[in-house]
Amino acid sequence: MSRSEELFERAKKVLPGGVNSPVRAFRAVGGSPRFLVKGLGSHILDEDGLEYIDYIGSWGPMVLGHSHPDILKAVYDRMVNGLSFGAPTALEVEMAEKMISMVPNIEMVRMVNSGTEAVMSALRLARGATGRDKIIKFEGCYHGHSDAMLVGAGSGALTQGEPDSKGVTKGAAQDTLMAQYNDLASVERLLDANPGEVAAVIVEPVAANMGVVPPKDGFLQGLRNLCDKHGALLIFDEVITGFRLAAGGAQEYFGVRADLVTFGKIIGGGMPVGAYAGSRALMEQVAPCGPVYQAGTLSGNPVAMAAGLAQLQILTDHPEVYTVMETSAQYIANHLRASADKHGIKMQVNQVGSLLCPYFTDTPVDCFAAAKTSDTKKYAKYFNEMLLRGVYLAPSQFEAMFVSSAHTQKDLAFTVQAADESLAAL
Repeated sequence: MSRSEELFERAKKVLPGGVNSPVRAFRAVGGSPRFLVKGLGSHILDEDGLEYIDYIGSWGPMVLGHSHPDILKAVYDRMVNGLSFGAPTALEVEMAEKMISMVPNIEMVRMVNSGTEAVMSALRLARGATGRDKIIKFEGCYHGHSDAMLVGAGSGALTQGEPDSKGVTKGAAQDTLMAQYNDLASVERLLDANPGEVAAVIVEPVAANMGVVPPKDGFLQGLRNLCDKHGALLIFDEVITGFRLAAGGAQEYFGVRADLVTFGKIIGGGMPVGAYAGSRALMEQVAPCGPVYQAGTLSGNPVAMAAGLAQLQILTDHPEVYTVMETSAQYIANHLRASADKHGIKMQVNQVGSLLCPYFTDTPVDCFAAAKTSDTKKYAKYFNEMLLRGVYLAPSQFEAMFVSSAHTQKDLAFTVQAADESLAAL
């Protein structure tokens, strides 16, 4: 039995499912999760001394790879002076100023501790600012595990949501309405059916929790127009796309204005952190300025702020990082398509910026229903073949591959060779 297998057996006795977040359990792909001990650049090392090229990158924030020396130095320099105070530090101010300088259309920021908390707080702000109760989200888009976001589609196109998890009450779900990603008509029907009741439409600008599904031309601008028409706020959940698609996130990349934006661990260089941001008029509705309450002892943690500031400064100083990452992702995507054709395997490969995802289907993937046509058993086999060859992918069909600036040409060549061999083995 390997060291990872031993640890997993121990973990199952003390952690639900042996993990602290469900997708880590490998249930969608079979086998035992690898327990990791080290990350350096684009590579990770597990407890058994096995090395992998990493395409998870802590689910997105490692745009510069693992253990970047500037980030590690910033963390060390900060931590020797204390880990947490529950009181203001200059770093919080500097981080907010940095974010505002990079991201279009935001004037104030509130730091929190996770992407889930950022979304939960932004939704509360939207309701408080508009005086409305209902939220529209999209099937297949994930916005963290707050009650109102753990909602599945109801029995009809215009019905309220139904709880998608035990422990979520119908009351918590009843004000969440479900639309279809890339389908403006489904949003308009909900807005028309609930006049003056919808506080906000929340969307992943690139749907990266059903794999990688890009917005169709005009979709995001169409949401902007519908929100303006109906007096609702538009919230971009940029926990994945923020500072990854571009220095200014999806608003810069797609040229569409959001009213509120949520961020996650990427602004902490991988450390636990989150934030929500918007105009001064909206953000001053948040306590202590306004009546919308939200608080957190660890919000703006100085060590996380130091790490995040170091990462954002590098991205500012080296904008070519984005071209490098996108070019690398395109390289992998093109080779995956060619290999699939060579081996007669039905595959769609979606890619936006440094995000990509292969789907084992011949149906173009532009929404959640199309994503679900993918052969998940085939993906599981592909995942395990890649793992055996030293390439670490997401242990789920419906997650993205994250390319970092640390992935070298050697890494890319190794990856596409492994993919060709893995697809041949299917």
